[in-house]
Amino acid sequence: MKRTSVCALVSGGLDSCALLADLARRYDRVHPVFVRQGLFWEAAELCALRRFLRATKLPDFVILDLPVRDLYGAHWSTTGQAVPGAQTRDDAVYLPGRNLLLLTKAAVFCAQNEIGTMALGSLGHNPFADATPQFFREFAKTAGLALGCRLRVIAPYRKLVKAQVIRRHRELPLHLSLSCIAPQRTVHCGHCNKCAERRQAYHLAGSADRTTYASR
Repeated sequence: MKRTSVCALVSGGLDSCALLADLARRYDRVHPVFVRQGLFWEAAELCALRRFLRATKLPDFVILDLPVRDLYGAHWSTTGQAVPGAQTRDDAVYLPGRNLLLLTKAAVFCAQNEIGTMALGSLGHNPFADATPQFFREFAKTAGLALGCRLRVIAPYRKLVKAQVIRRHRELPLHLSLSCIAPQRTVHCGHCNKCAERRQAYHLAGSADRTTYASR
């Protein structure tokens, strides 16, 4: 039996696109939300997300704005310069308060539209404090108190790694998604931390990587 409605925090990323397809099978109504923060890769992400949605006939999305340039300044995430490379650790791509900011904006959207559940595609190897089950529980409680409603945050992929997501969704055109922090126009750069993670995941999944990379 399908549940009623869910707000899906989406990007153009692989995990996000797979999650959106999963939610569409489990909920009567899915409300995809893209929070635009002024980050370098967002224009390419939006193109990828639109491509994926057209190909899968999944629900269209709403764009909400929450600029962070005043907080991050001349950071690699806003300039596209000196981005973490293929050999860097996961924590090299840390963006302060990323999920806190995204969920805060989405929580207000949910309260205004009477949606009780927010979903995001955080994976099991996400090392950051705002991607833990405890954070999601406490955030939902605090946001619900502030907004006068009941909210919950779900992260269905919290026990998975990217290779498992790829294996479970072989039928989806995941090559249309974009997981890159230094895209060249709408193409994966091929040498950043996120491109390396994507390539490795396809290798571990035993699936052909149909992604277009500007650099091999």
